[in-house]
Amino acid sequence: MSEPIRLSKRLIALIDCSRSEAERYIEGGWVLVDGEIVDQPQFKVLDQEITLHPDATLAPCPPVTMLLHQPCASHLDDSTTISRLITPESQLASDDSGIRTLKRHFFRLKPTAPLEVGATGLVVFSQDGRVVRRLTDDASKNEQEYLVEVSGDIAPDGLSQLNATMKMNGWKLPAAKVSWQNETRLRFALKNVRPGQIEYMCRQVNLTVESMIRLRIGRVSMGKLPAGQWRFLPTGVLF
Repeated sequence: MSEPIRLSKRLIALIDCSRSEAERYIEGGWVLVDGEIVDQPQFKVLDQEITLHPDATLAPCPPVTMLLHQPCASHLDDSTTISRLITPESQLASDDSGIRTLKRHFFRLKPTAPLEVGATGLVVFSQDGRVVRRLTDDASKNEQEYLVEVSGDIAPDGLSQLNATMKMNGWKLPAAKVSWQNETRLRFALKNVRPGQIEYMCRQVNLTVESMIRLRIGRVSMGKLPAGQWRFLPTGVLF
């Protein structure tokens, strides 16, 4: 072969399939070029070894959802900047989701459920419209869990106040579940979190927020995901 040709054309010649089938195999991540997955049908090849994975299927490649541990960095204040942390190199090495990482997984990722102002921790990006709707349109139904480091002496009966209904700028906040984890750390479990809500609640009982980390959204926990790394949400797991 003297001139490079499209990977899809090379695959057609190798396995005697249609063009659409070749493209679906490639886009599904089932085609290897010199042992590496290539999921772009237009990729040009010359004399490389082309192989089709023995488990290859023509089923469409499903959309993915990624869980990122957003690190502490004040400049990461918009979803576009934060999404740049999601690269093949920053994937958790022990990701056991069973999902094969493809180039197509890093496009059309939509942000969901923004973090509290000044917080770090679990953020979710997804290609799946059902997940996006669940975490945005149905935000009032999804409980979020934060660990909040505080300083100061809590007001008398302050914990009871935090667990009671509060108003913020005329907005009635849903009742939260707040408990002490140690002498300086509070656990907040709350729904439909408004920007600045946790800091506001703490100020009402004479506490100052030093740091916040989101550990969970709904039934999905960040787990032992290191700061700055991400992993796939396994197929079938729901928030």
